[in-house]
Amino acid sequence: MRAAVITAHGALPEVVEFRDPEPAPGATLLEVAAAAMNPIDVRVASGQFPLECHEPPYVAGKEGIGRRADGGLVYFDACRAPFGAFAERTLIEADHGYPVPAGLDPGLAVSLGVSGLAAWLGLEWRGRLAPGETVLVLGASGVVGQIAVQAAKLLGAARVVAAARDEAALARAGDLGADALVPLPGRRPDGDPSRMDAQRTELIEALREASGGSGYDLVLDPLWGEPARAAIASVKRFGRFVNLGQSAGAEVSLSSATIRATPVDLLGYTNYTAPEEAKAAAYARMAAHAAAGEIRVEVERLGLDNVPDVWQRQGTSPHAKLVIVP
Repeated sequence: MRAAVITAHGALPEVVEFRDPEPAPGATLLEVAAAAMNPIDVRVASGQFPLECHEPPYVAGKEGIGRRADGGLVYFDACRAPFGAFAERTLIEADHGYPVPAGLDPGLAVSLGVSGLAAWLGLEWRGRLAPGETVLVLGASGVVGQIAVQAAKLLGAARVVAAARDEAALARAGDLGADALVPLPGRRPDGDPSRMDAQRTELIEALREASGGSGYDLVLDPLWGEPARAAIASVKRFGRFVNLGQSAGAEVSLSSATIRATPVDLLGYTNYTAPEEAKAAAYARMAAHAAAGEIRVEVERLGLDNVPDVWQRQGTSPHAKLVIVP
């Protein structure tokens, strides 16, 4: 079969002929209908990611939608090595995967996996979102952010504010249900601390105003860096701040008073640590909402030969889900 193969740690995947997966005890053979590119794929391929590592050569791609022999579709986010999602066929453990509702587009269905679970569970399970609360979604231009805006509304948030740098993508968040939009500044001003402080103060004021003046019960943050620093200052007393990424920077400087005086719950999230039953339930709920037209995602479909290019594009923070259709 044709597949995108990692031949060495840190190398770009190569689209080549690779051996076919064969039926095996305790495994399910799938025809791949759609596979999604994620930053985690690049990290795993580096050989330096502690939570997941495969020895080359292996087929790249963590998650996809596969068709079983009976014609049913299933979402998966792990394959039996050395197989992966970026291939015509793959092999998963027999007890693995979530059913996909009939009629749900595979490109949308796969978007609800790594990205969708981070958004939904970051809000519901880790963030403890309660009906009637006010939510801020940072990085609302990305796929996680797009889904989070919609998920927050579906989970009962009374007001959802979206913040992002890209104006067109931010406008899309408004179309998806955000009640207010806050543009994030571009690069930090160089060299002048007073300009940096002024920029931060302006952003804090804009975020608080967008909240309705009282601040946020919950912030979902895939960015960290300076946007996180400003957002933490706009959280209500005993509000929650959930971080699930570092697209804007791996580090941020916070004073003790910033956290204690409000106070703020700082919470980390990753799909790897979410309980399996919580992930299965969240995927089922999102899939039902998506099948009913209540969750939309910008999807860009590409062929298997495009994997090396898509691999590099993933690092540029695309504002659509990059989906491989073998």
